[in-house]
Amino acid sequence: MGKLKEMLTKDTIALNQSAKDWEEAVKVGSKLLVNVGVVKESYIDAIIECTHENGPYYVMAPGLAMPHARPEAGVIKTGFSLITLDKPVEFGHEGNDPVDTLITLAAEDNESHMEAIQEVVMLFSDEEAFETIRNAEDIQEVLDLLNEGGFK
Repeated sequence: MGKLKEMLTKDTIALNQSAKDWEEAVKVGSKLLVNVGVVKESYIDAIIECTHENGPYYVMAPGLAMPHARPEAGVIKTGFSLITLDKPVEFGHEGNDPVDTLITLAAEDNESHMEAIQEVVMLFSDEEAFETIRNAEDIQEVLDLLNEGGFK
Protein backbone atom coordinates (compact mmCIF):
# COMPACT_ATOMS: atom_id res chain seq x y z
CA MET A 1 0.00 0.00 0.00
CA GLY A 2 2.19 2.79 -1.18
CA LYS A 3 0.12 5.81 -2.14
CA LEU A 4 -3.02 4.97 -0.19
CA LYS A 5 -1.31 4.69 3.18
CA GLU A 6 0.39 8.05 2.54
CA MET A 7 -2.99 9.69 1.95
CA LEU A 8 -5.14 7.94 4.53
CA THR A 9 -4.11 9.16 7.98
CA LYS A 10 -5.75 9.64 11.36
CA ASP A 11 -6.88 13.04 10.08
CA THR A 12 -8.58 11.64 6.98
CA ILE A 13 -10.29 8.59 8.51
CA ALA A 14 -13.48 8.76 10.58
CA LEU A 15 -15.37 5.70 11.84
CA ASN A 16 -19.00 5.10 12.79
CA GLN A 17 -20.17 8.49 11.55
CA SER A 18 -23.83 9.51 11.48
CA ALA A 19 -25.49 10.64 8.28
CA LYS A 20 -29.21 10.94 7.64
CA ASP A 21 -28.81 10.57 3.87
CA TRP A 22 -26.23 10.26 1.07
CA GLU A 23 -25.69 14.04 0.86
CA GLU A 24 -24.74 14.22 4.51
CA ALA A 25 -22.46 11.19 4.11
CA VAL A 26 -20.68 12.91 1.21
CA LYS A 27 -20.30 16.07 3.32
CA VAL A 28 -18.82 14.16 6.28
CA GLY A 29 -16.19 12.44 4.10
CA SER A 30 -15.39 15.57 2.08
CA LYS A 31 -15.08 17.78 5.16
CA LEU A 32 -12.09 15.69 6.27
CA LEU A 33 -10.36 16.67 3.01
CA VAL A 34 -11.26 20.34 3.49
CA ASN A 35 -9.80 20.22 7.01
CA VAL A 36 -6.41 18.96 5.78
CA GLY A 37 -6.19 21.36 2.84
CA VAL A 38 -6.77 18.84 0.05
CA VAL A 39 -9.94 20.48 -1.35
CA LYS A 40 -11.90 23.71 -1.09
CA GLU A 41 -15.49 23.78 0.22
CA SER A 42 -16.68 24.13 -3.40
CA TYR A 43 -15.61 20.52 -4.01
CA ILE A 44 -18.34 19.23 -1.68
CA ASP A 45 -21.03 21.12 -3.61
CA ALA A 46 -19.60 19.85 -6.91
CA ILE A 47 -19.89 16.20 -5.81
CA ILE A 48 -23.48 16.70 -4.67
CA GLU A 49 -24.44 18.61 -7.83
CA CYS A 50 -22.79 15.99 -10.03
CA THR A 51 -24.65 13.21 -8.21
CA HIS A 52 -27.98 14.98 -8.76
CA GLU A 53 -27.16 15.35 -12.47
CA ASN A 54 -25.60 11.96 -13.18
CA GLY A 55 -26.81 9.65 -10.44
CA PRO A 56 -24.61 7.71 -7.99
CA TYR A 57 -21.98 6.80 -10.60
CA TYR A 58 -19.36 6.34 -7.87
CA VAL A 59 -21.12 3.58 -5.91
CA MET A 60 -18.55 0.96 -6.84
CA ALA A 61 -19.54 -2.21 -5.00
CA PRO A 62 -22.11 -3.37 -2.45
CA GLY A 63 -21.78 -0.98 0.48
CA LEU A 64 -18.92 1.06 -1.03
CA ALA A 65 -18.99 4.54 -2.58
CA MET A 66 -16.09 6.60 -3.90
CA PRO A 67 -17.47 10.14 -4.22
CA HIS A 68 -15.44 12.53 -6.37
CA ALA A 69 -15.74 15.44 -8.76
CA ARG A 70 -13.52 17.00 -11.41
CA PRO A 71 -10.13 18.46 -10.41
CA GLU A 72 -11.19 22.00 -11.35
CA ALA A 73 -14.10 21.80 -8.88
CA GLY A 74 -11.81 22.76 -5.99
CA VAL A 75 -9.00 20.21 -5.69
CA ILE A 76 -5.85 21.67 -4.15
CA LYS A 77 -3.87 18.40 -4.15
CA THR A 78 -4.56 14.70 -4.55
CA GLY A 79 -5.96 12.99 -1.46
CA PHE A 80 -8.41 10.48 -0.03
CA SER A 81 -10.60 10.23 3.03
CA LEU A 82 -12.32 7.16 4.40
CA ILE A 83 -15.43 7.07 6.55
CA THR A 84 -17.66 4.32 7.82
CA LEU A 85 -21.26 5.00 8.78
CA ASP A 86 -23.05 3.77 11.88
CA LYS A 87 -26.16 3.18 9.70
CA PRO A 88 -25.97 2.61 5.93
CA VAL A 89 -27.60 5.16 3.60
CA GLU A 90 -29.28 4.83 0.21
CA PHE A 91 -27.57 6.50 -2.75
CA GLY A 92 -30.15 5.31 -5.28
CA HIS A 93 -27.88 2.66 -6.81
CA GLU A 94 -29.91 -0.38 -7.77
CA GLY A 95 -27.29 -3.05 -7.14
CA ASN A 96 -24.98 -1.67 -4.47
CA ASP A 97 -27.19 0.17 -1.96
CA PRO A 98 -27.16 0.70 0.95
CA VAL A 99 -23.69 2.21 1.46
CA ASP A 100 -21.80 2.17 4.76
CA THR A 101 -18.24 2.91 3.58
CA LEU A 102 -17.14 5.98 1.61
CA ILE A 103 -13.73 6.77 0.22
CA THR A 104 -13.81 10.35 -0.96
CA LEU A 105 -11.32 10.98 -3.74
CA ALA A 106 -9.78 14.28 -4.78
CA ALA A 107 -7.49 14.11 -7.80
CA GLU A 108 -5.47 17.10 -8.96
CA ASP A 109 -5.18 15.61 -12.47
CA ASN A 110 -6.10 12.46 -14.38
CA GLU A 111 -2.94 10.51 -13.51
CA SER A 112 -1.68 11.20 -10.00
CA HIS A 113 -4.36 9.16 -8.23
CA MET A 114 -4.29 6.05 -10.44
CA GLU A 115 -1.88 4.05 -8.27
CA ALA A 116 -3.96 4.78 -5.17
CA ILE A 117 -7.18 3.87 -7.02
CA GLN A 118 -5.67 0.49 -7.92
CA GLU A 119 -4.81 0.01 -4.24
CA VAL A 120 -8.39 0.89 -3.24
CA VAL A 121 -9.72 -1.70 -5.70
CA MET A 122 -7.34 -4.35 -4.32
CA LEU A 123 -8.18 -3.46 -0.75
CA PHE A 124 -11.95 -3.57 -1.15
CA SER A 125 -12.00 -6.65 -3.36
CA ASP A 126 -10.53 -8.51 -0.39
CA GLU A 127 -13.69 -9.31 1.59
CA GLU A 128 -11.80 -9.90 4.81
CA ALA A 129 -10.04 -6.52 4.59
CA PHE A 130 -13.33 -4.79 3.73
CA GLU A 131 -14.99 -6.38 6.77
CA THR A 132 -12.09 -5.31 8.98
CA ILE A 133 -12.57 -1.71 7.85
CA ARG A 134 -16.37 -1.89 8.15
CA ASN A 135 -16.18 -3.20 11.70
CA ALA A 136 -13.22 -1.14 12.88
CA GLU A 137 -13.83 0.71 16.14
CA ASP A 138 -10.46 2.42 16.17
CA ILE A 139 -8.67 4.28 13.38
CA GLN A 140 -5.46 2.46 14.26
CA GLU A 141 -7.05 -0.83 13.08
CA VAL A 142 -7.48 0.67 9.61
CA LEU A 143 -3.99 2.19 9.61
CA ASP A 144 -2.50 -1.17 10.64
CA LEU A 145 -4.32 -2.93 7.80
CA LEU A 146 -2.99 -0.38 5.29
CA ASN A 147 0.54 -0.56 6.69
CA GLU A 148 0.64 -4.34 6.70
CA GLY A 149 -0.75 -4.54 3.21
CA GLY A 150 -2.34 -7.62 4.74
CA PHE A 151 -4.88 -8.22 2.00
CA LYS A 152 -4.93 -10.10 -1.27
